[in-house]
Amino acid sequence: MAELRVENHGTHVAVITLDNEARRNAMTREMLAKLAGLWDELAVSEHRCVVVTGAGGKGFCSGADVSGDLSASPEMAAMINKALLKTHIFPKPIIAAVNGDCVAGGVELMLASDIRAAAPHARFGLPEVRLSIYPFGGATVKLIHQIGYVHAMKLLLGAQLIDAEEAVRIDLVNEIVPADRLMDWALEMAETIAGNSPSAVQAVKRKIATEISEHALTQEALDQEMGDAVRAGPHFEEGVAAFLEKRKPVYK
Repeated sequence: MAELRVENHGTHVAVITLDNEARRNAMTREMLAKLAGLWDELAVSEHRCVVVTGAGGKGFCSGADVSGDLSASPEMAAMINKALLKTHIFPKPIIAAVNGDCVAGGVELMLASDIRAAAPHARFGLPEVRLSIYPFGGATVKLIHQIGYVHAMKLLLGAQLIDAEEAVRIDLVNEIVPADRLMDWALEMAETIAGNSPSAVQAVKRKIATEISEHALTQEALDQEMGDAVRAGPHFEEGVAAFLEKRKPVYK
């Protein structure tokens, strides 16, 4: 059963685990809705740092569960955007422990984190354009800002997976950590941050998150327009069908 788990590590660190192992921790709409609400709860809780990871060892998050609802009304987009912190300002540091494949919306969730480590076998990619899906969860806004134009465009337009070593080289993640040490690394980093001044840490996070959020908000109407155009276009049905049928799409 797909679910979102939240556990405490001591008093000041929260651990969010995406749990849908059968689909490499793809997020259902229910999981996304819960995550959107969870950020509000954590923003006012005693927690000073949040760690995000995936269940098992194969996937951090493979994006949205494409076998489910694919509608994207403005209301649905707003909920997804909040879950992925595309435009929402979350005041506390987030650490991503990337324990496996990090793809599509998984990358966009990771882009909302502040510090990231990956297991050696982790792979990263934004395959949306191969499936005729517009990546509206923040990649078109945040990726260039975080890793630079040419690296971002190669990921966005090439739709290819890269390994953990390449992800480190292009500054998509901080470092590679052995899989059996990954959560220890993330929790140690979280404890280090939690031991610093909460007011100073959150002031820094708020300032930088506000800058990113304000820029993202200026692009929101265009993102919605582009997403709607792609879904209404001649290639969307073929792209989704090819994904579900595990074959290469043929675009005419």
